[in-house]
Amino acid sequence: MQLGNNEFNERSDIDLFHSGEHYHAYNYMGAHKEHRDGVDGVMFRTWAPHAKSVSIVGTFNNWDRNAHPMNWTSDGGIWECFIADIVGDYSIYKYSIETYDGYTMLKSDPYAFHYETRPNNSSVFVDINGYEWHDEEWQKEKAKHESYSSPMNIYELHAGSWKKYADGNYFSYSKLADELIPYVKDMGYTHIEFMPLTEYPFDASWGYQVTGYFAITSRYGSPFDFMNFVDRCHQEGISVIMDWVPAHFPRDAHGLARFDGTPCYEYADWRKGEHKDWGTLVFDYGRNEVVSFLVSSAIFWMDYYHIDGLRVDAVASMLYLDYSRRDGEWVANKFGGKDNLEAVAFLHKLNEAAFRYFPNTLMIAEESTAWANVSKPTYMGGLGFNYKWNMGWMNDMLHYISLDPLYRPFNHDNLTFSFFYAFSENFILPISHDEVVYGKASLINKMPGNYEMKFKGVKTFVAYMMAHPGKKLTFMGTEFGQFKEWDYSMELDWMLLEYPAHIDLKNFFRAINHFYLENSPLWEVDYSWEGFNWISNDDYTQSVISFRRIDKKGNELIAVCNFQPMLRENYRIGVPFAGTYSEVFNTEWTEFGGAGISNGTDIKSEDEPMHGHEQSIVLTLPPMSVMYLKCTRKKPKRKPRKKAAEGETAEKKTSRKKSAKKADTVETTAEEVKAEEKPKKRTRKKKTETPEQ
Repeated sequence: MQLGNNEFNERSDIDLFHSGEHYHAYNYMGAHKEHRDGVDGVMFRTWAPHAKSVSIVGTFNNWDRNAHPMNWTSDGGIWECFIADIVGDYSIYKYSIETYDGYTMLKSDPYAFHYETRPNNSSVFVDINGYEWHDEEWQKEKAKHESYSSPMNIYELHAGSWKKYADGNYFSYSKLADELIPYVKDMGYTHIEFMPLTEYPFDASWGYQVTGYFAITSRYGSPFDFMNFVDRCHQEGISVIMDWVPAHFPRDAHGLARFDGTPCYEYADWRKGEHKDWGTLVFDYGRNEVVSFLVSSAIFWMDYYHIDGLRVDAVASMLYLDYSRRDGEWVANKFGGKDNLEAVAFLHKLNEAAFRYFPNTLMIAEESTAWANVSKPTYMGGLGFNYKWNMGWMNDMLHYISLDPLYRPFNHDNLTFSFFYAFSENFILPISHDEVVYGKASLINKMPGNYEMKFKGVKTFVAYMMAHPGKKLTFMGTEFGQFKEWDYSMELDWMLLEYPAHIDLKNFFRAINHFYLENSPLWEVDYSWEGFNWISNDDYTQSVISFRRIDKKGNELIAVCNFQPMLRENYRIGVPFAGTYSEVFNTEWTEFGGAGISNGTDIKSEDEPMHGHEQSIVLTLPPMSVMYLKCTRKKPKRKPRKKAAEGETAEKKTSRKKSAKKADTVETTAEEVKAEEKPKKRTRKKKTETPEQ
């Protein structure tokens, strides 16, 4: 345990919990070792405000609900019971809850740190204190570098289907650490993002229907095994992000649904409390005890497990009362609008608490609408996240890249539009698990054309993505060309790496990932127009765009993208500097299986203005390709030419003066008149040129 309630030491745990401000409720609720009246034991606490009675049952009392009844300790519905001596580590238990309707239910502990492996669903008592961390240097280093100006290249994966043993069994957390960490590091990824690892009963939900918000899933090992996984990631310089689901929860009888026989964690009104499309229930964000529960869950993973950030799932479904609901199936807020004001207030609290305790954490919103300022602080009127998935870019680009090239000129806006709002939020560009399931096809199978063109399409798309402003995320298997859609029950098709084209694609991903890490113009200013400048965005007939990426010191890369399977020779683009340019990366290099069409390292700029620049260069663009260019030698700027009058010789000046003296009186008078008029003209001109004065 790292965090406590010292800042609220004048307030009791009960007061904080019922006011929605107990952000470390995991230290109070649930099951914890305590020493009372000279006796060691375990204190159990749960919240069941409408229960008639509650008891602890488990292996230690033969599941007898009369053995250990709980006591009502607060008007808000907290029940507790201290059990001496007999509860040991990995003891199995549940709460036996009697309702006023005469029913008795067995419920798992919402605050349990461990669960039985499905299909069993009892809570398992574990004291998770005592793990010795070895990531001190990582934590110090992380505190030095804010994420906005750092590279972020996320590898998203599902722990149960990345790799498996030959007999189909899952890799454990320990085995994943042995295999996954060196793989991710070698491939040049900076972050691992896990699909939900909070305990869930149904494999086919992929973890998005959670029953244990404080429990790491037991499918792959113990809490200490996962702590060790994170520890080892940090020692290798890799951040760990977890998907986290505060938007809804399943109806499983042992879970949160109607926990005390009434709507407890969920809204009572079905028009707010159900997601019919998903068959799940919606948290009641207006209930203080639910807010304490959810915010504590988020803080818990950063506290006990040193998680570096949370990707918050389905934020749009939280924000809108009419989300996926027809007329008559939703109820307006107090102002008559469709915004869920309680959910907005909850998200404010969530993000403020996360950054208060962990200033360098990542809070990432999966939010698919035009809600403003999602990734802006709450004091600026934002929701308080620091990143948002750019779903608009993803949808536009996946539509564009899947088109037959004949139709791309008529959809050029799909390619360019995202640049115009790229700095309205702190974006992550996601090619996630959601885009490779349910008939959407894997990324490589989205590409039109024959076998060879599909690989070219992936390389072109990814190189364009790497140069586009925003942090990056790709789903596992994309990096070696998984053709099949992702199947949660099967490991990736690693046998594809026996084929040259897939080996070349994996080599390409490794190379471009490391190129990204080594070149700060691609990531240091992802949040501002200062890091990006168009060269050309209007060559729609040839499906070519070019642009500059710039770091804080002014170092630059130029990206030139050709989205047609046609060779473009003598293609001219404007460049910002006179000098020599080098091709520093090309998707068509032979080491990636390309044809080797290259512009080399000696591309001289010419005095031919283009695209708003005085200089330009001539390139050969390979079919379906992206290249990056760098100015490796700048020509010194020419001194401005002197005006003709300044260039006159002293002899000419003297002759001109003598001629002037010979002028007659009338001419002299005329010159004097002109001299009197000139100051007036200069005065008027000066005022016109500087209106701001």
